[in-house]
Amino acid sequence: MTATRRNILMGAAALSAAVVTPEMARAAAALNVADDAGAADWALATRDLEADVAPRAMRRIRGRAPAGLEGTLFRNGPGKFRRAGGSATHWFDGDGLMRSFDIAGGQVTLRARFADTNKRRTETELDAVVTPGFGTPGRTGARIDSVDDANCANTAVMVAGDKVWALWEGGSPLQMDAETLATEQYVTLKPDLKGMPFQAHPRFDPDGTVWNVGANGAQVIVWHLNMGGDLIEAQVVTLPRASYFHDFTATDRHLIFVLQPWIHERNGMPFTTQFGWRPEMGTQVVVLDKADLTRSRVYELPTFSFFHLGDAWADSDGTIQFDVAAGKDIEFAVEGARVLVEGRGRVPGEPTKLALVTLHADGRAEMVSSGMTGEFPQANPRFAGLRRSLTVHTAGETTGRPLPTGLAVQDWSTGRADAFHFGTGHVVEEAVFVPRPGGTRERDAWLIVPSIDLGAGVTQLHAFDAGNVSDGPLVTWAADVALPAGFHGAWRG
Repeated sequence: MTATRRNILMGAAALSAAVVTPEMARAAAALNVADDAGAADWALATRDLEADVAPRAMRRIRGRAPAGLEGTLFRNGPGKFRRAGGSATHWFDGDGLMRSFDIAGGQVTLRARFADTNKRRTETELDAVVTPGFGTPGRTGARIDSVDDANCANTAVMVAGDKVWALWEGGSPLQMDAETLATEQYVTLKPDLKGMPFQAHPRFDPDGTVWNVGANGAQVIVWHLNMGGDLIEAQVVTLPRASYFHDFTATDRHLIFVLQPWIHERNGMPFTTQFGWRPEMGTQVVVLDKADLTRSRVYELPTFSFFHLGDAWADSDGTIQFDVAAGKDIEFAVEGARVLVEGRGRVPGEPTKLALVTLHADGRAEMVSSGMTGEFPQANPRFAGLRRSLTVHTAGETTGRPLPTGLAVQDWSTGRADAFHFGTGHVVEEAVFVPRPGGTRERDAWLIVPSIDLGAGVTQLHAFDAGNVSDGPLVTWAADVALPAGFHGAWRG
């Protein structure tokens, strides 16, 4: 199927038709999870936020901010799941909540604001989650005339000039004011491509230009933008299989798609019901030439699942390497994320482990595990698409208990990891590298990472020295509110 606007809109019509009878008893149980004595301690990570958070100062509780650390961390993630007339039943389907942590003069100002999406307006009016999503079935009352009527705007954020774009997976970016976080409009990169998907993980060239993709079965639209978010070019390519992928990666010369054996087999909603897990097929890696997207190469690897990849790089001999948070199967994606919203019980699925994939010029491919539990791999943006050694990732997640409790920096050149664990009293979110002014090495950076202090019931923000993570935070600030756990962030210096 060609990934045209018409087919995207036909998919929207299918969304609208995919409704079921409201599950009122389950919705009521979900609505009460925060007050239920049986709720797990980690349930605070998916507790609803009922309103925007006005700007407020965070209190410094440990250390001092390093000189030169000035800028804003933007974070996005689901902020509300439950309504009286029906609730979201999957972690990926909550209303998007944009957060900003503005660091200036050693102080932090926090604000958070819900994305004013068509979906949120409809469901606020009905006081029910009715829109089908990644793992949530639709219900009577869903209003979907375009894909963006189902857009949660809840996954990631991209800085575009003086704006930020709230990114989802299946629709348009949602533009918000970077200072106030006020919602402005859905972004149309080209009139005849309105509503085409723009996924949650853009990749950046060394010159700052942006690559992203949007998937529709085996057809992928490749977006190429300038630093301000204006379209340079959009092209459609066909991949060898219609595999689910949430992320892709890139070197300075290549686009790289990892095609796990979670294969599109049928239409329908929620989205997860469209795919079948076929481990016997193995995992493929497709490498495209940025200068000519018709030039491709396919590599074969043993089966693994994934959501997130690290930045890739290519050596002069043609070897390509990148890291991946590799899993055993898709049990967490289908069932584990559902239990997270329920807020109690054992969470199915095994934690992912950080691994390094090597694609050799002679066609061989291999993947070597670090042996360390890890998710949300990030690299120093000064080295985007270029050779590097360091990856920061979350750490400490264990089977049966969801969500990370620490972070670590993996050094692929030595095989060693430098880690810090807060313990089970914290839920640790994705960390981002912030290069130090004047620095040139990978380690010349800070790591900025939020966490939820479960005991105190508040969100904290930490800054680490990227070269000495095990020493603990250089500085920690605490808010007077706990925000739900977010997914992805971006730094604006």
